[in-house]
Amino acid sequence: MGKLVVSQFVTVDGVMEDPGGSEGSGHGGWAFQFDRGPDGDQFKLDEVMKADALLLGRVTYEGFAAAWPGRVDEAGFADKMNGMPKYVVSTTLDKAEWNNSTVIRDGVADQVAKLKQETGGDLLVNGSRTLVGSLLEQDLVDEYRLMVFPLVVGGGRRLFEDGSSRTALRLTEARPVGPAGVLVLVYEPARA
Repeated sequence: MGKLVVSQFVTVDGVMEDPGGSEGSGHGGWAFQFDRGPDGDQFKLDEVMKADALLLGRVTYEGFAAAWPGRVDEAGFADKMNGMPKYVVSTTLDKAEWNNSTVIRDGVADQVAKLKQETGGDLLVNGSRTLVGSLLEQDLVDEYRLMVFPLVVGGGRRLFEDGSSRTALRLTEARPVGPAGVLVLVYEPARA
């Protein structure tokens, strides 16, 4: 059985979007002003290589679909992103054009639970704040991987918005990466 992993770039004050850009843009913004070093880059590479599929909300999906198809790199990151199955949760998207993409319109919780049963590796969620909130409410998240950047932006959409369900988490990993003070924090829900 696969694991649903929410992986996010966040500021110290919990903001995940770039107030000057879109949450799914994947380029520019505050996260790319900090050197996460080779350890941080390796963490992200390992994470993608271990994943069996991506699960994304529409905004993040559209940003990724615009950015990734033309990219190449020696490590194989772009090939993996472009080749793996992608599931986009949307009630407004008619077609998902990016290679190996499927739209999920209805019964999201049931379909995500089924995907977790069918995959042996990770089902990776990047960005997709609204979707993450829904997955949290349905108790479908198995792990949170947060790359915390040493910045307070004072506003913007937070990973966990006011009104999110109270959820106890258990820290499974904490380590600095890169010279800029970026931290990787990995949590699992502390289910009873």
